[in-house]
Amino acid sequence: MNHLSALIAQEETASGSAAFQFVLLAAVPLALYFLMIRPQRRKMREAAEMQASLAVGDEVITGSGIYGFITAVEDDLFWIEVDEDVQLRVVKSQVHGRVSGQAAPAADDDDRDESDES
Repeated sequence: MNHLSALIAQEETASGSAAFQFVLLAAVPLALYFLMIRPQRRKMREAAEMQASLAVGDEVITGSGIYGFITAVEDDLFWIEVDEDVQLRVVKSQVHGRVSGQAAPAADDDDRDESDES
């Protein structure tokens, strides 16, 4: 009789740990989805919305750290002016953000250059 009760007790603990393992097995993919996949999709959607909202004249920064003003928009490209008469062709996905909504006046650059020379 003692052996029978010991076997029944072992079966109950074994089935309990199997249920826990099943719950854990189901919880890991859910945790991965909520901790990794969902935030990444949200970031991708926000980046696509930001890139779609960019227009000619916006000051942007690229993935390589180049600042410039958008001068033209093509299918999947932006033409970015980084200096006077210097334009770069950049893939839209490499534009990481808008610096400001308005173009900076050129007079500020001239004033700063004159003060640096003194």
